[in-house]
Amino acid sequence: MEQFIVSARKYRPATFDTVVGQGHITTTLKNALKNNHLAQAFLFCGPRGVGKTTCARILAKTINCTNLTPDHEACGKCDSCVAFQKNGSMNVYELDAASNNSVDDIRNLVEQVRFPPQMGTRKVYIIDEVHMLSTAAFNAFLKTLEEPPSYVIFILATTEKHKIIPTILSRCQIFDFKRIEVRDMAGHLQNIAQKENIKAEYDALELIAQKADGGLRDALSMFDMISTFSFETGITYKTTLENLHILDYDYYFRMTDALWREDSAEAFLVLEEILRQGFDGHNFIVGLAKHFRDLLVCRDERTIKLLEATEKVRKQYLAQAGMLSPAFIITALNIASQCDSTYKGSKAPRLHIEIALMKIANLNTLFNFDKLNATALAESAKKKLANSDSKPIAQTDQEATAPQVQEAPQNAYMKTLGAIGSIGNLQTIKQQAVQQAQEAKEAQTKEPRPLTTELMYKIIDHFLKVQLKNDVRVQKIFVRPPVIKGEYALEFQLTEAEQEIFKPIENAFLILLKKALYTEQASLSVTTYVEKPIRRIYTNKDKFDYLAEKQPLLQELAEKLGLDIDI
Repeated sequence: MEQFIVSARKYRPATFDTVVGQGHITTTLKNALKNNHLAQAFLFCGPRGVGKTTCARILAKTINCTNLTPDHEACGKCDSCVAFQKNGSMNVYELDAASNNSVDDIRNLVEQVRFPPQMGTRKVYIIDEVHMLSTAAFNAFLKTLEEPPSYVIFILATTEKHKIIPTILSRCQIFDFKRIEVRDMAGHLQNIAQKENIKAEYDALELIAQKADGGLRDALSMFDMISTFSFETGITYKTTLENLHILDYDYYFRMTDALWREDSAEAFLVLEEILRQGFDGHNFIVGLAKHFRDLLVCRDERTIKLLEATEKVRKQYLAQAGMLSPAFIITALNIASQCDSTYKGSKAPRLHIEIALMKIANLNTLFNFDKLNATALAESAKKKLANSDSKPIAQTDQEATAPQVQEAPQNAYMKTLGAIGSIGNLQTIKQQAVQQAQEAKEAQTKEPRPLTTELMYKIIDHFLKVQLKNDVRVQKIFVRPPVIKGEYALEFQLTEAEQEIFKPIENAFLILLKKALYTEQASLSVTTYVEKPIRRIYTNKDKFDYLAEKQPLLQELAEKLGLDIDI
């Protein structure tokens, strides 16, 4: 029985051209070899399983190859390449810093550096997981890293760049590896399946790639597991879902349809089906939030490319996104995100999710999204007619008044959007929205009113008590009242310290001022107030001078009488 070799090892890239999804790295390294511009030290950074160590090994092999191809790749046939492929190269040393992270380990490495290569021209040291070195080990390595012998090249690899001290970073040429894209990963898996004569549905391979989250090594591990499970039937979308324990897109489409139809009962049944299959409630609500995000992405042709899904699923997303209103999607996304953030603190997790689902299911009734959409479409049509050369079509009374009727509720909806996420009474939120809409409508019909001292103090009192909850620090600013500079203008005279306190709340006060005066012309300005130094009176002479300033005749009397003021 032959020993099984995992795909991650069996199909490990041997040349730069076979590296998956890191073209920006491999092209740079090949050009450096071509122009003989190799740095003395490289630092490869990035997530796990994206090819850092693989690229380091390829670079080390290519540096010592004695018969490079015209494309500056290692030939794989010379003595140096053959020795490397058999793990017997005397010029390439690999050190795992996770288990060799002490000062002594680095000192041993530095001792080896002193000896030139016995064959070939370069010695290459690959230090993996370099962030695991101790601070003392890093310091012992600094001098050698900065001024290594001409025949030595260091290649450091890490998943946690932020843990490496700046003095090491400044001595290296840094390469940032990116997460491998789903399309590239799925294509690589498809090539492996063909070489292994494994039947595999492309949708299933894309699902594996999405689950791997940018790490090719993880994707290959999952590929091996699923191919073993489905040895006779081949890798199918269904078996992949079952093995990776992934919630099928279909559940989220069904759930969204039920919520849009305001069918809470159906939504609860879908949730029950999901939980009965052993899926975690938290994972479901996270997936639902992502589903709404993907629907939002599909509403604009420019952002469809951000959707990572198969062509079949992509069509489903486009169809459902066209059915739902943007307002519904955004609000539902907000509710799902709030449920996600508060899920772990809930003592009744399932009830927590069900409340969130009920909120989403009642959104259409709460804000009447259909009418808001109709209004938006009507406004869009009017703008197109206004910009066209054709004459405008006559409107009915109902069409003419619709935008004005809906404008205030739509603004109110945007104001209360954030409040919906918290667990509370939907009816209360609805009442707040109606009240804000009524206030907005009344403000449009009222005549502007000029500032008076009495009105100014009322505005300040409301601002401090209602909006700032009697913030003591801010109250000191209003001890010196502002000055009325016109019908709708106020001037604050503040010290530099007071101005720093006032800056963050200046815009909020201006909004309140405009609202109170029923005009957008309301304005405020700030001037610097210079405090007069307090005069201290200590001696009799100080007292006399102070009184003489108040009564000039006192100074004249003292001179006539020849009085000498005691100090």
